[in-house]
Amino acid sequence: MTTSPDDRNPLPGANITTERNSMNRRLIVRTVAASAAAALVGLTLAACTSSGSPSPAGDQGADAVENALEEGGEITFWSWSPSAEKQVAAFEKAYPKVEVEFVNSGGAGDSNLKLQNALAAGTGAPDVVQLEYMSVPQFVLADAFVDLTQYGFEDLEDLYTASSWQNVSQGGIWGLPQDTGPMALFYNKATFDKFGLTVPTTWDEYIDAARALHAADPEYYITNDSGLDGGFGSAMLWQAGSKAFQTEGDEVTIDLEDEGAQRYAESWGTLVKEGLLDGIGGWSEEWFDGLSSGKIATLPAGAWMPGVLESGADGSAGDWRVAPMPTYDGGAPATSENGGSTEAVTKQSKNPALAAGFLKWLNSSDESIDIFVGDGGFPSTVAQLESPDFLNAEPEFFGGQQINKVLVEASKSVVPGWQYLPWQAYANSIYGDSMGPIYANHGDIADGLTEWQDANITYGQQQGFTVAQ
Repeated sequence: MTTSPDDRNPLPGANITTERNSMNRRLIVRTVAASAAAALVGLTLAACTSSGSPSPAGDQGADAVENALEEGGEITFWSWSPSAEKQVAAFEKAYPKVEVEFVNSGGAGDSNLKLQNALAAGTGAPDVVQLEYMSVPQFVLADAFVDLTQYGFEDLEDLYTASSWQNVSQGGIWGLPQDTGPMALFYNKATFDKFGLTVPTTWDEYIDAARALHAADPEYYITNDSGLDGGFGSAMLWQAGSKAFQTEGDEVTIDLEDEGAQRYAESWGTLVKEGLLDGIGGWSEEWFDGLSSGKIATLPAGAWMPGVLESGADGSAGDWRVAPMPTYDGGAPATSENGGSTEAVTKQSKNPALAAGFLKWLNSSDESIDIFVGDGGFPSTVAQLESPDFLNAEPEFFGGQQINKVLVEASKSVVPGWQYLPWQAYANSIYGDSMGPIYANHGDIADGLTEWQDANITYGQQQGFTVAQ
């Protein structure tokens, strides 16, 4: 659902901070995050043999979950979702013997850092924690989560899209999917009409539109990108067909010079070199102003973006529309995912069966998912995605367009074969070190990708992985 300059917050309206605040925090957070991530990933190789072993939970299976819910108790839940508090209230009404302490964890990056610190300390982790799909392998390797197979969660597979289920079921079941973030092109129709632009279907057409728009009025840009958002960069590499990261056990291959990466570097790099991108960071006040005024004309973004636009760019209500992502060859639709999250039960939980019961309700009950969708969430449950009410919704903010039909179709055209690094959250946090200066100086993206590659190879080797290029 979302992206902030340093960390990705995949939910509408989540942890909206200014670029200035993020920059001020970066040096402090980077130092702490690096050491915490190092401690976490350093545990991964030693934990590989024990990862997936169930936590003691008394009676196993679905009965254990139901019994725990009936008996009641207290659990803690970390989330950055704007719907989480409403969902907790609805759950407590349905299960009055259970008390859920909700903690707003502030966003994906902040939440990961807090969880890493709790794992390193051996105490302080919540019972249930929200995290992005890309962070799941890192914490699973560190043996941080309860394998939910012991509670019969494998029976829930058919409730979810295949891609979202795959994200939580590598070598065990580590959570239940909450949402996905298939990429689409959000564009300001009022701006396009004003300057006579046609919605691009290829990246070459997108570049042509960027040139025409900025030439007509230098205050207008096709989009913004400061080179600081590793989540966005990774999603764009994925959409270009790159298979930059491949992992098998403790063996990792990193190739940010493959055909897909070169395709992305050449195309998006043209926008960087020609100064056709607004250099402001996402989630800043200036960013929302640009979206509201239409001076930022498009956003290639995940399916969580509608809620962000409605809550943060309300001055442009009625102006925005959604189209499929441009492709490189003008052929079959091809997209990637940017965002998407799950919830997991941590091994520090003193009542994992109760925590599992809450998680099951949170991401599989119609009542909970309806609350989530009502706050702009893009669900991963097949029933909701195929629901006529969901597909035929005509939000006024998007001029009455049935945008969910576009977004659901996007979810069916995700390019296969992409993998995340075991330390992807850390990799994204250092992305800006390599790419930021390239963007600022209108340099060659390929050079930045090579530098990012080298930094990740060094880091992976330091953590004990066998890293090949």
